[in-house]
Amino acid sequence: MDRNQILTPRAIESLIADGHYIVINDGQVLRLDGWAEKHPGGKLAIRHMVGRDATDEINVYHSAKTLRLMAAFRIGRIEAPWTNFTPPIRGGVFRKYQDEEESISSASDDEEPALASDVASVNSSTTSLELSAHNDRKPYHEPFIRSTSKTIESDGYGSDNSGDVNYRRAYQAKADVFDPYSELKTVPDRPLPQDQTRDAFTAQTMQDEINKDLENYPSLDFETQRNITKKYQALHQRVKDEGYYDCRYIEYGKECVRYSLLFAVFFVCLRTEWYMTSAVFLALFWQQIMFTAHDAGHRGISHNFVVDTLVGLFIADFCCGLSLGWWKSSHNVHHLVTNSPEHDPDIQNCPVFVTGPGFFKSVRSSYYDFTFAWDAAADFLVPYQKYLYYPTMLIARFNLYLLSWLHLLSPRSQNLGSASWTRPTEIGFMLCYWYFFGYLLLWRSIPTWNLRVAFVLVSHVLTFPLHIQITLSHWATSTADLGDAESFPQRQIRTTMDVDCPTWLDFIHGGLQFQIVHHLFPRVPRHNLRKLQTLVKQFCEETGIEYKILNFVDGNKEVLSRLDEVGKQVEMLVQCQKYMAETGESGLH
Repeated sequence: MDRNQILTPRAIESLIADGHYIVINDGQVLRLDGWAEKHPGGKLAIRHMVGRDATDEINVYHSAKTLRLMAAFRIGRIEAPWTNFTPPIRGGVFRKYQDEEESISSASDDEEPALASDVASVNSSTTSLELSAHNDRKPYHEPFIRSTSKTIESDGYGSDNSGDVNYRRAYQAKADVFDPYSELKTVPDRPLPQDQTRDAFTAQTMQDEINKDLENYPSLDFETQRNITKKYQALHQRVKDEGYYDCRYIEYGKECVRYSLLFAVFFVCLRTEWYMTSAVFLALFWQQIMFTAHDAGHRGISHNFVVDTLVGLFIADFCCGLSLGWWKSSHNVHHLVTNSPEHDPDIQNCPVFVTGPGFFKSVRSSYYDFTFAWDAAADFLVPYQKYLYYPTMLIARFNLYLLSWLHLLSPRSQNLGSASWTRPTEIGFMLCYWYFFGYLLLWRSIPTWNLRVAFVLVSHVLTFPLHIQITLSHWATSTADLGDAESFPQRQIRTTMDVDCPTWLDFIHGGLQFQIVHHLFPRVPRHNLRKLQTLVKQFCEETGIEYKILNFVDGNKEVLSRLDEVGKQVEMLVQCQKYMAETGESGLH
């Protein structure tokens, strides 16, 4: 098999239509079918990259050793530039070859990672596929559809100097259909007609959010986004050359001293029967040590999968009773599709919390394989969500226990290959946690039920700052989907916010205050993020991307403002539904 053969977009589309996981990396075409089930980062992470140029994502999430292994999965090359397909998991629809002359035989499962002789058939047939008509160059997939009553047409068909094609975007009487490969155009705000439905109002609210981002961020045209990508890749090379990936272990030594002191005070207070004081220091211990579990989950300490995973499992599962596997499973997806209502599990909290208009209609979660239906509960709760925010953060740890065990008992936690040992290790560590915390601490060390209940509440409620820190960086930012033309760095910065704090308070935030930097370079050790932030700000200035940073108080205000804004939108929809039920007319005018 010739691994250097040129594969056309049409040939790659057909391979994807046959069910293969085809990903583009640095001009190489990778087939990752057999690796997907063994991928330590989870199968979903690969599925979200199918048909896309995932060069930036692959480079920043993987070590140099792993990157060298990628060549084994290569089945060919592409001719630049590459226009991203919409992955099947996100709704992309792909065509197989329709006639014998263009047919592609699927490779057998035991031929991994190559397509063997079948790839040769692709290579031999692609010569006739170099079609000049743009309809045969464009990606074939189902467009996004949004209900609306407006009829507006964009500029029609056109192409840029890269050979990529921008396709028509039309707003029709009952459906707003657009191709995510085209450059999105701003649709001016206009008065709502009297006959506009709830779905139409939802579509316009979503469009308003898109309009805002299109006005505030760099253009989605090919040259602009390619320039951003090139600058980002140059920055990443500088990060590697200047040693930002080098872990300063002395800093983790200091962290361990602080963790040990907190645990020692907890234990001493427990033995001297100062139960509530003991609970306070246990909460502080949990809140602080989980920052290192986060670092280990990203392989940001030793950069070795086994070592960092063991560190993370010991902290998360054994010391805190929370599944690192569950966190990695959802968190890896969160990093790739940040703030996507359909795909990012970190913002899928309906009907209690809704951070964008994309949830006003029922949303099918690709992560949970579950439909978050918009129902009467959402109509009732969401208008009050800004009042529910802090009370919910107080009890959020209890929910993490539930999510951890649901994950460990589900097929999703069954890793193969080099990660197969993680699930039984997690279950063992979690059982140890409940033996020490549930039996030895609560049952054997605390004498009465009243004190036991109080101890659990105090120790769990006081971890709430961690949950606020987790939500602060994303819940106030955009949930708009600007399509597949948007570059990886722009998407990450647009949907993320940093928290400004003095250096001496860094230990309180545990690196979570540098979320923009972290999302751009997730494996960089936490203690290097402040220094790296300066370079990222320079990158944003050069590319014209807004670097959003607020202090902790203003960040909280921003989140509450966002929750209030969305709540008022829902309140309006509910009132209009009542009006329509009573009169048969729309109240949206």
